[in-house]
Amino acid sequence: MRVRDVNKVELVKQKAIELLVKVGFEGFTMNKLAKSCKISVATLYIYYQDKDDLVLKIGMEEVQRMSDIMLEDFDPDSSFVDGLRQQWKNRAKCLLENPLSAQMMEQLRTSTYQQKILETFGKNFKEPLGRFLHNSIERGEINPMPFETYWSVAFAPLYNLIRFHNEGQSMGGKPFVLNDEVLWKTFDLVANAFRK
Repeated sequence: MRVRDVNKVELVKQKAIELLVKVGFEGFTMNKLAKSCKISVATLYIYYQDKDDLVLKIGMEEVQRMSDIMLEDFDPDSSFVDGLRQQWKNRAKCLLENPLSAQMMEQLRTSTYQQKILETFGKNFKEPLGRFLHNSIERGEINPMPFETYWSVAFAPLYNLIRFHNEGQSMGGKPFVLNDEVLWKTFDLVANAFRK
């Protein structure tokens, strides 16, 4: 039996992400991936059982990798504004530096793979973000609210700015590039929306 080549595994992962974003799950095949990697289809089956196994493993690896970036230097016991600012900093860095992975994860989130991917996200974020929200409410920094409300107000503006940036235009078709001034002015509006 052939041994796994770490460089090939990384190449397969990179090309799979690119291909999934480009052609979607319906257009993605092991043959297309092998051709993109310039390897035989048989080589792919050394690393993965089938297409579903490949998509799930790569998706969950990327969720873990990006979750780690999003949680860097985040302290669930920090003040609300400081903790939220660190989350914005981490998420912006992660999503701007990994646009293909971010697009792939968005596709996974709305696919038949959704449950497994959300479980991985949940495991990574549930404890630290739940504790952060609980602490902020207990200290009286913000009002009690469902987690979904918190997430929608706290992060949807950031994700929309990043989407506009990645698309190169705002909703009206006007050219758009995200910069620190726009990012942090938007953050201030979000933080102020939570203040009592």
